[in-house]
Amino acid sequence: MKSSGLACAERAGRVRATATADSSDFDTMSARIYPVTALSASASLAESIRTHWIEYLMEGAEIGGLMLSICFFGTLLYSSMSPLSHLALSRGVSSALMGISIALTTLMIIRSPFGRRSGAHFNPAITLSYFWLGRVRRWDALCYVVAQFVGGFVGVLVAHEILGVRLSEISVRYLVTVPGSHGEGIAFLFELILSGLLMGTVLYASNHRFLAPYSPIFVALFTVFCYVASSSISGFSANPARTFSSALFAWIWQGIWIYFIGPCLGMLIAAATYIAMVGRDRVYCAKVFHDRHSICPFPCHFERLYRNG
Repeated sequence: MKSSGLACAERAGRVRATATADSSDFDTMSARIYPVTALSASASLAESIRTHWIEYLMEGAEIGGLMLSICFFGTLLYSSMSPLSHLALSRGVSSALMGISIALTTLMIIRSPFGRRSGAHFNPAITLSYFWLGRVRRWDALCYVVAQFVGGFVGVLVAHEILGVRLSEISVRYLVTVPGSHGEGIAFLFELILSGLLMGTVLYASNHRFLAPYSPIFVALFTVFCYVASSSISGFSANPARTFSSALFAWIWQGIWIYFIGPCLGMLIAAATYIAMVGRDRVYCAKVFHDRHSICPFPCHFERLYRNG
């Protein structure tokens, strides 16, 4: 009887929700159910891993894919051994092309089956911000962050095995992000501001009834802007795991604090500003893009967005 009671308590601790969805993604309302597998706030680490290990692996794979893309396109654009080297592209053109490449990669990751299910954070600063907002449980947040750092490392490792010395040469250096000639203070300010704007874009778009279907596009467009605006100032990271993965292989730690504190602080400020303006209850889910079909591992109230209008 005791074990049966514990089993019932564990089942009761899980959040189950149903939501309505449409025949496409968002257009025509029709009855549809997506399961919510969020655990109670008191759930243990073991319970979290047992329930959400797939989402953790997906998060690692997503940032691994991002790092592989960053390394590949960075080598293509900046390596002296690249077939594009004879074009002598200007810094501005190279930054724009890099931004477009990574924006398209980001868009595909967010809209992929992995991104739709895990929430497509692939960034510790985003995960921690949603944790502060109460939309990610503590053990899920911890496992997401660990998966993101491990996934980033694996992504650069795979890129290194494929690209070899072209990735490590001085003009590429594993695409490590370091402060530019304006100094660490300016680089920190840019990382803080751009990270805050990125999180603000995610929160506003993903929690707006008419903009939510297009949140991946807004993130992608903002990525292009950031690469063009800050490539010579901070290199644009906005992601501690992205910077750490490159720095570990290049063994260049100049200004590393910028890329940990700047993104986390900037996104937390954006989250605090958002809820001060509209209220904490207007953050419906921790997914960057909610398709209203895929499993949701978070304490999810996304259906309220369509009830509230």
